[in-house]
Amino acid sequence: MKSVDTMTLYSRMLHLLAGWGSVGLVYFSSDLLQGQGALLPETALDRAIPYSDSAIWLYLSFFILIPCAYLAADAARVRWLARAMALCALMCGVVFLLYPTTLAYPPVGDGTAWSTQALRMLQAADSTQNCLPSLHGALTLLCVWALCDRRHRLRSALAVALGVAICYAIIALRRHVSIDLAAGLAVGIAGGMLAKMRVFWAARRTLSTETAS
Repeated sequence: MKSVDTMTLYSRMLHLLAGWGSVGLVYFSSDLLQGQGALLPETALDRAIPYSDSAIWLYLSFFILIPCAYLAADAARVRWLARAMALCALMCGVVFLLYPTTLAYPPVGDGTAWSTQALRMLQAADSTQNCLPSLHGALTLLCVWALCDRRHRLRSALAVALGVAICYAIIALRRHVSIDLAAGLAVGIAGGMLAKMRVFWAARRTLSTETAS
């Protein structure tokens, strides 16, 4: 059996493809299959966080956090992360199809600032639906969870700080509202716990087989 420290880069990339790829498949296929989304209202918390185009950079750091989690986490956590992401994708996909949602997105200005241009490109590529629950929030939570380790306190603190910043940016950029984010974090916790249960029972079956032989 491989030790924690001998998981190859190739294996980590395969887990990344399986976990994150399943999210992309569900996200974009559900966008094609669902009906008109119900409009989600802003809450007092959303209104308390000012809208800002510049939040795009923290929002996009999510796409750095995910590969970092697969590259830096222990091997057992990498396997768990891929399973948890797939479970979150499945749970969100069901909601996206049964209860599609959308937002009243703020108009993007005509400026030439890099943040404005980046936001325009994001809007052109992203779905205007699939808001509730926030997969952005769910996957951020899972990646922070995978990176947090008592043996790596600095890395854990940086991961938590980045995760909180991304969650703030999600609302500041109005890609989601707080209801979406809260639901996404709940899905992340549920997916992570279910994946841990699966890993636990798989380990027990392996141990039982080795003991019997």
